[in-house]
Amino acid sequence: MNSYLLYSLFITLNIVNKSTALDDDMSAHKTIYEGQVVIIVNVASQCGFTNNHYKELKELQDKYYDEGLRVAAFPCNQFGGQVIQEPACELDISNFIKTKFDYEPDLYAKVNVNGANAHPLWQFLQKEQSGLFVDAIKWNFTKFLIDREGHVVKRFGPTTSPSSLASVIKHLLSEPL
Repeated sequence: MNSYLLYSLFITLNIVNKSTALDDDMSAHKTIYEGQVVIIVNVASQCGFTNNHYKELKELQDKYYDEGLRVAAFPCNQFGGQVIQEPACELDISNFIKTKFDYEPDLYAKVNVNGANAHPLWQFLQKEQSGLFVDAIKWNFTKFLIDREGHVVKRFGPTTSPSSLASVIKHLLSEPL
């Protein structure tokens, strides 16, 4: 995989809860994750996985941030059928995460992760690391682990707790750039 391709997919995205010069300089988006280990995850505020995942993602980021771990969270409202699991706007989602979990991941705008309207980043991730039986994302809190060179290392389903990724994250962080 060409790591530049992965980073370039971020160019069309803005981080909702970080007001920096990066929001105005699209080419700078490549540099925010270059050389970092990144967990890319689709999130929802009203999902059964919400509390544990945000708590454990925060713990991982707190522990490994200085070593280069980042979390890129993408709100998604494609799951749950009649129950809307992410009804809020991005600012409300950011405030919810900050207030309830004292946590500020890199939060992006709502995206579709499946189907004809899926964001190109999510199409790419699914192509690089397919699921057990299908490529489609099955539910909220599907996680993709990206190494420092931009390679999609592994895909983890929603039932995999973020804390169980710690040993893989430590290994990836210990690898030289």
